[in-house]
Amino acid sequence: MRKIFIFFLYVVGMSQLKAQDKIDKAIENLEHNYTQEKVYLLFDKDKYAVGDNIYFKSFVFNGYNRSKVSNTLFVELYDHNKNMVDKKTVFLKNGEGDGTFTLNEFLNEDIYFVRAYTAWMGNFSEEFNFTKQVPIYNPNSEQKLVLDKNTKWTANVFPESGTLIDNIATKVAVRVYSQGIPPASWSGYVIDSEKPSEKLATFKNLDQNVGTFTITPKSGRTYKAVIEDNKGVKQTIALPTASNSGINLQLTNDPKGINYKIKGNNLPQGLQGYSIVGTINNQMVYRANIKTTANDATSIIPTKVSNDETAVLNITIFDDKQNPVAQRLFFVNPNKLNLDEPTLAMSMNNEARAFNSFDIEPDADHTSYTVLVKDSQPSENKNENTILSAQWLTGDFTSPIFNPSQYFEKTANPEALDAILISEKWKRFDWESLLAGKAPEFTYKPQKNLSFQGKVTNNGRFLPNKNINLLLKTEKSDKSFVPAVTDDKGFIYLDNIYFDEPLTVSYYLNKDKKETSESDNLNITFQALSNSIPFKNNLPTTNYRLVKEAQADPSIAKLLQNKKNRQALDDFEKETQIEEVKVVAKKVDKKAELDKELSTGRFSSMNATIFDLVNDNQDAMASQNILQWLQGRAAGLTFTMDQSGNLVPSIRGSQASLFLDEMPVDASMISSIPVSNIAMVKVLKDGGLISNAVAIYTRRGNMVAEEDKTKEKVNKLVLKGYDKSIEFELPDITGDAYKRITKDTRETLYWNPSLSEDGGLAPRAKFFNNDEAKNRQVIIISFDKNDRLLYYNEIVK
Repeated sequence: MRKIFIFFLYVVGMSQLKAQDKIDKAIENLEHNYTQEKVYLLFDKDKYAVGDNIYFKSFVFNGYNRSKVSNTLFVELYDHNKNMVDKKTVFLKNGEGDGTFTLNEFLNEDIYFVRAYTAWMGNFSEEFNFTKQVPIYNPNSEQKLVLDKNTKWTANVFPESGTLIDNIATKVAVRVYSQGIPPASWSGYVIDSEKPSEKLATFKNLDQNVGTFTITPKSGRTYKAVIEDNKGVKQTIALPTASNSGINLQLTNDPKGINYKIKGNNLPQGLQGYSIVGTINNQMVYRANIKTTANDATSIIPTKVSNDETAVLNITIFDDKQNPVAQRLFFVNPNKLNLDEPTLAMSMNNEARAFNSFDIEPDADHTSYTVLVKDSQPSENKNENTILSAQWLTGDFTSPIFNPSQYFEKTANPEALDAILISEKWKRFDWESLLAGKAPEFTYKPQKNLSFQGKVTNNGRFLPNKNINLLLKTEKSDKSFVPAVTDDKGFIYLDNIYFDEPLTVSYYLNKDKKETSESDNLNITFQALSNSIPFKNNLPTTNYRLVKEAQADPSIAKLLQNKKNRQALDDFEKETQIEEVKVVAKKVDKKAELDKELSTGRFSSMNATIFDLVNDNQDAMASQNILQWLQGRAAGLTFTMDQSGNLVPSIRGSQASLFLDEMPVDASMISSIPVSNIAMVKVLKDGGLISNAVAIYTRRGNMVAEEDKTKEKVNKLVLKGYDKSIEFELPDITGDAYKRITKDTRETLYWNPSLSEDGGLAPRAKFFNNDEAKNRQVIIISFDKNDRLLYYNEIVK
């Protein structure tokens, strides 16, 4: 949110600061160097089975508006050991993008994690990266994933503005944390250690996260809060020691704005020289200087500081030496989210597998909608993070908040939300660094679209200051001629290019294609400059664990039944394609000939999977890395990603050896080889002299497919650009294959990350019920050109 107003108070005891001081310079540093982004991902469901597609829609914000800083988002999937399983590079348009992870059948049943971030976010604390745990189930795994509902909890107490001052009544927030599900109800009381039988205050939880009480502390006393949950588990927490001197800041909502009271104790010159600074999204919106020599001051901050919209206001009090002495976070207009709602033409048929649809009334301000319809399964403990809670809460605060969506529902408790903010701190900057003039080190700069660096060699030698002609072509685009000149080190650059299909790059040393003698041994190896950033922090804790046997869970049973249904549909399709076996048989002979030509007896095995890239598997040319293409193509072969971004193969859980032309190599060497230079890949499991290995063989001489031998020789390679999402397909309910499905348990009924008008007709969502669909959750999200949010999230019966 951009800065709208700066208020300088001229009420009694307060005046404008005149000359630029230390705080002014700190604010200037803050506003120029601390623009930050946050990410929210909407998933089509909460848990998955192997073989599923994980559909996601991404929203990147700068403050409370969609970000214009970045147009590239990195989304990564990790296992519980923090090995990267897959990653996607997502194009962002007006801060929005979408993508898909396809879960291969060889993933172990376990808890996985999705991480999302932009390159610009790499300049700031990693704790603000989006992370979400995703349980993935595999009926063939030996160990089963279960949710531990008896998780432990901890608690802490937070005085308002962070201070307890002698004889000043202070509101205190009690916060309960759990790596899983916190207690449904809890209560407690406060005691003086010298009089443990006397309860100074009592409290009950406002929700599962927080409660509050008020205490008037005395210096020199030790206070403790005793907290007990509904199962009788107790914890005792010591309150901070009350100081003889200092200030306490108290904020309350007022019809005219935010009422604040500053109460001091034993201040030699009262509050004279103290100042107040308010920021929203790292932009100053309020500033005042206190002149009074009294120990107390009060005033009102108008809601116009947030342009009358919902926002988190960060209030800091500085003493007469301009040191921060108290801080408080406060929601401006917590009950005024200022949302648009779509007008829907909706009438549901609840019969099994019935067709349903609804229209969104056309709106000139909204041209595209994200729409999700899914079977709403009753949950014992709802724990949902919506785009509302992400935009206004979890995107800026990293401590775990159970079911954050509750604070932005129609039945939200504003007192509980305020208690959450009393217990939080604004960590996107710290005043100590700002006042010292420190700024972030900008290692990562936001790049527009994608950029690549190409290393140009001829017969293995670098070619500095040489003219190179490039022809760029995708399947759906015309050829584009790009002249380039290598730099002093022999590199060329492709900057600011957008493509989401394999990009074929043909290259020559001169303009006349017939003069190819000098180009015969020309080689260009491209490296993406828009790279993912290594994950340094630990993964979030989880209350999922693996066991040998698990009790039946109806929701998981439906998930696995849907997997069986998909397999049955695939089997039916294969039955109708028996003729293809003849084609495969012909290809086997060519594959065997290639294997005989390239591999020695040491690398022969009856238990080997061979991929022929000369006569078959031409889709591999669209991959930037052969190991990336291999994912999910050989039984038992899986990949993780090391901290350098290299894919490391494993076979049946053990790290596999890598060979290049039967010489041992590491993963970094393989990643630099263009796929177009590879003739064959051999996955060796056991039963031979070499086992548990991936052997890669490069092309020899004129080793080309039979149909390519008459074609003119062309130097070319294929670059991988943005990852294109997989289109969500509705099932063919009326088809013969689907009639074999006895129990339809699909959870995701409809998914469209960019639904729009079609031929002048209103945007329409169309889907089929599963066999039990009675309660459907419908989510609709859209933004207008001014970033005003349209939002709908209801259970439709």
